[in-house]
Amino acid sequence: MREEGVEKLRGVVRDCVSKHLYSSAIFFADKVAALTSDPTDIYMLAQALFLGRHFRRALHLLNSSRIVLRDLRFRYLAAKCLEELKEWHQCLVMLGDAKVDEAGNVDGLKGCEAMYLDKDGEDHEINIISAICFLRGKAYEALENRAQARLWYKAAVKADPLCYEALECLVENYMLTCEEETSLISALQFAPEDSWLSTFYSCLIKKYEKENVVESKFAELEKESCHIGPPDSSSTHTLKNNSDLLACKAEYYHQCGEYQKCLELTSMLLERDPFHMKCTLVHLAATMELGRSNELYLMACNLVRDYPQKALSWFAVGCYYYCIKKYDQARRYFGKATNLDGTFPPAWIGFGNAYAAQEESDQAMAAFRTGARLFPGCHLPTLYIGMECMRTHNFKLAEQFFMQAKSICPSDPLVYNELGVVAYHTKEYQKAVRWFEKTLASISYSLSEMWEPTLVNFAHALRKLKMYREAISYYEKALALSTRSLSTYAGLAYTYHLQDDFNSAITYYHKALWLKPDDQFCTEMLTLALEDECYRGTDLRK
Repeated sequence: MREEGVEKLRGVVRDCVSKHLYSSAIFFADKVAALTSDPTDIYMLAQALFLGRHFRRALHLLNSSRIVLRDLRFRYLAAKCLEELKEWHQCLVMLGDAKVDEAGNVDGLKGCEAMYLDKDGEDHEINIISAICFLRGKAYEALENRAQARLWYKAAVKADPLCYEALECLVENYMLTCEEETSLISALQFAPEDSWLSTFYSCLIKKYEKENVVESKFAELEKESCHIGPPDSSSTHTLKNNSDLLACKAEYYHQCGEYQKCLELTSMLLERDPFHMKCTLVHLAATMELGRSNELYLMACNLVRDYPQKALSWFAVGCYYYCIKKYDQARRYFGKATNLDGTFPPAWIGFGNAYAAQEESDQAMAAFRTGARLFPGCHLPTLYIGMECMRTHNFKLAEQFFMQAKSICPSDPLVYNELGVVAYHTKEYQKAVRWFEKTLASISYSLSEMWEPTLVNFAHALRKLKMYREAISYYEKALALSTRSLSTYAGLAYTYHLQDDFNSAITYYHKALWLKPDDQFCTEMLTLALEDECYRGTDLRK
């Protein structure tokens, strides 16, 4: 057969692969490899076998070629076959000896090259070293060595920032703290034309920066445009309506406590892209926060029908039962989600919260501890452990866990709020005031109803320090966020009462009792305020 005929067959193989006709691709690639014995053609046959899911045969072919240990791409494809066969130790052996340090720098792969394959498109390819580092990370994670997996994922992203999968594993599985995430993104070497990707990556990580900083990043990405068509055409496309960007923005709104805005955005996105998993998770979280059980029920039914093997589907069922306060069923389905995917963070947190809702402290702590162990970059399990300790009045231990959560994520205002609550309960009111001030300073967006309890707690602490004017100011700020809080009205009434402003105190005691007519404190204090006002009236007449 002439060279032209062989080249034609190569084209047929490539076309069969693009059309997913893998048996045809294997048939023709096998003939080309037999005719030429060229390493490139052997690799093409191995690729076709891999895509056709003939992993053992592809591995045997690569091992028989004797090139596998001299060429990184052959070795990588052989390791991918072992990955599919779940032979993780052999996968690591195939990838060769190499070491990685804490910063993600690799030693031991430099001497190998991709020797035999066409490099014409190399500028547009993911670096093979990056792909190997990522596969090493997956192997270590499968072997439950998450510390090594974290280092190799970092190495993969540093070797080539275009290796998005490695960054996704680090971020979605909470393998890095807030500071480590920021440090990694700043250390990546992006090509000048990839500056947009640097901004996108910075939006993917935990978003606790000031509101104007985060919003400016989103605005910058939304302006990223591409001119398609003839030079004189005015057709311009941007990332403004990109699904991933909108899901990222929705996640930011959820983190801010802007649940309604979050839900509006996710609803719009899911109408357009109903199977976007990240958006679905954020939508579930926002729906649950707003207590929309009917919508949760419909979502759970659809997810279980479409994705019965995904942890997210059973997590959605658990969310529905949690929302309607059937905690036993919620626990069962959160547990099922963790069994399907032990590395799905929301399921462990939901599992712990379902136990905590029934005051089953030991089981809740066990779930949160598992979450803290599996997801060292996620401060929420540690935060919830602290809350559980506080619920059982173990304030000193609670403070230790809150400080640990602070070290993981020093920019989450909720951590400072909990530290303030602990200080208040231990009667360290000056310390409580400092923590509540830190809480309000750390909120990077306008105050929402979510932070009304913080303002009330702050006012309580100020009242304890006899700073009545400042306390009243914060009670009033809390009322501007929510007019349905018994604690706010009672605290405001009591503060006025302490200042001998009995009329104002009586007014607010009445408002508190309108919300809860059988409240013992307000009932007793209202009686005292009325008596004090009567005595003062008597004194004035004298």
